Amino acid sequence: MSQLIYNHFDRDVHPPYLAPGYKSTVLRAPTQPLVVIKQSLSELTGPVFGDMHVGPHDHDLTKNSVKNGQPLGERIVIHGYVRDENGRPIPHTLIEIWQANAAGRYVHKVDQHDAPLDPNFLGAGRVMTDVEGYYKFYTIKPGAYPWSNHYNAWRPNHIHFSLFGPNITTRLVTQMYFAGDPLLPYDPVYLSIPPKGRELLLCQFDLGVTEPHFALGYRFDFVLRGHNETPFETR
Repeated sequence: MSQLIYNHFDRDVHPPYLAPGYKSTVLRAPTQPLVVIKQSLSELTGPVFGDMHVGPHDHDLTKNSVKNGQPLGERIVIHGYVRDENGRPIPHTLIEIWQANAAGRYVHKVDQHDAPLDPNFLGAGRVMTDVEGYYKFYTIKPGAYPWSNHYNAWRPNHIHFSLFGPNITTRLVTQMYFAGDPLLPYDPVYLSIPPKGRELLLCQFDLGVTEPHFALGYRFDFVLRGHNETPFETR
């Protein structure tokens, strides 16, 4: 798990703190040089996750919140590996996802998008990687939705990912996009990532994991350090 410790960023991959096209970063970006604070016990230990924290259907968003029927939308399978810069697997890592439903609506009181909520879709799940660093989720392909960044702004289809390391400072939060989405060239969040890093956030269609008559498959791998490291979510 030590490979989850980040000592530096590749500025050719990771987005800058300030990306003027992405309006929120104007308020969030630091205006003074960062101050490195000595790590205390709370940063050096925990959280510790195990199988007891993951339910039998937590990885399956088509089942983990079903009430009166199946969730609406296109079912998909997302799978892949978590590895370090040398290709070694990172086992027993907690991965969480959250996303909008097929209509582009989050189950959150702040989301007031005029789109229907799905009573059978919570939009959140989690799973532990196995000994080979492998993970798999079942979910619904998220819809696009408007946001207030600029006039007629729409977020492309995307899923948020969070990977936890051995302590609170070793967490990777990022987004996964779908190749060929027509909104990508217009999205300030995606465009804030340097060109070298954008391809690393695109999942790829995978016929091998596609399940006949049920769900299309996509592969999305994580590399935690090195030349092909997965970019952090824009701050």
